[in-house]
Amino acid sequence: MREIISIAPGRTCLFGDHQDYLGLPIIACAINRHITLKARENNSNNFIINLPDINQTRIIPISEKALNLEKEDFFMSALKVLQRYHCIPNTGYEIEITSSIPINAGVSSSSALVVTWVQFLLKAFGPNELLTPESVGQLTFESEVLEFHNPGGKMDQFSIGIGNIIYLETGNDFSYEVLQAPLSGLILAESGVPKETIGLLKRVKENAWKAITEVQKRIPEFKIEESKVEDLEMYLSFLTDDLKPYLEAAIGNFNITKKALLEFKKEVLDLHEIGDLMNQHHHYLKNLLKITVPKIDTMIDAALNAGALGAKIVGSGGGGSIAVISPKNKEAQIIKAILNAGAKDAYCVAVAKGANVSEINLLK
Repeated sequence: MREIISIAPGRTCLFGDHQDYLGLPIIACAINRHITLKARENNSNNFIINLPDINQTRIIPISEKALNLEKEDFFMSALKVLQRYHCIPNTGYEIEITSSIPINAGVSSSSALVVTWVQFLLKAFGPNELLTPESVGQLTFESEVLEFHNPGGKMDQFSIGIGNIIYLETGNDFSYEVLQAPLSGLILAESGVPKETIGLLKRVKENAWKAITEVQKRIPEFKIEESKVEDLEMYLSFLTDDLKPYLEAAIGNFNITKKALLEFKKEVLDLHEIGDLMNQHHHYLKNLLKITVPKIDTMIDAALNAGALGAKIVGSGGGGSIAVISPKNKEAQIIKAILNAGAKDAYCVAVAKGANVSEINLLK
C-alpha cells in the first residue's frame, strides 16, 4: 500500500502581470499558503477525491477517457495530457485535498491544485523522469491552458513548481533564474471581489497583440521583447487611440520588470526601490489596462497612506487581491488600514519553496 503526499504553494506576481502571454518576462514568488493532496492506494479502479473545504466528493474511474472536457475540469484535462506522456493509471486511490490558499483571489489556487494533481499522478504511475519542477510546470500549463485554449501564460505553473522568487523569461528563449535576495515585509490582502480571469485576459491579450501587429506593419522587424521606452512615442503614432494604452502598458511594464531584476540582483535589496517600481507597475495596470475595481483602489490607497512602500493588484484583475511591501515593523498598522478599507482579509506572507511530492510505503 502506498501513500503519496503532494504539496504546492500559491504564488503572487511581483512584476510582470499581463506580460507572460506576450512572451515578456515576469518576477513572481511562491508564498507560504499551500494546497495539500494526500492519496492512499485503495486497490479499486477509482480515484475517490474528497474536497472537505468545499464539502464535495468526486469519483473518477481510472479507465475514464476525457473525450469531451467540461470547462475547467482540470482533473480530467491533466489525465488526458499525461496519457500522452505514458502516465497510465492502473490502480485507484482515496484522495483528500485541502488548501490554505484563498480561492478566486489571484494567487493561483487553481494552478496549485493542478500542480499537486500532476505531481501525484507522475509519482504514482510515472514516468519518474518527468518529476522535475520544469516538467511539472509545463504539464500543468498544458493541462490548464492549452487543453482549454485559454489565454493565460506560464507564470503561475512555473513559479509554483520552482518556488522561491523567480525571474522567468516566457518567450521563445524560455528560461528562469532563481533570485536569492531575501524579501521581507510582503503582505497579501484579499478584496473579496471574485477576479475575472478569462474575459479580462482575453480583452487585454487580444488588444495588446493587435497593437503589436499594427506597429509591425510599419516596422516589420519590431519585436515587443526588444522595444525601448525612448521609442514609445514613435510606436504610438502608428496606433489608433483605443490600442495605444495596451502597447504603452506592455512596454512600460517590460521596462519596470527589467529594472526590478537589477534591484533583486543587488547584494542588499532596497525595499524602497522595489516598492516604487511596484507602484509604477500598478499605475499601468490601473490607468492603462484598467483591470482594477473600486475596492482594490481603496485598499491600495489605504495601504500607501498607512506607510506601505508599494502596492499593486495581483494577477488577471477585475477583483482578487493586492500585494503590498511594508517597511520593517509597520506590517500591523498597514494590515489594519487595509482591513478598515473593506478588505476581506489581509496578512503577512513569506516566500516559500516550490512544489514537492513524497511517498510512504504502508503495511497492508
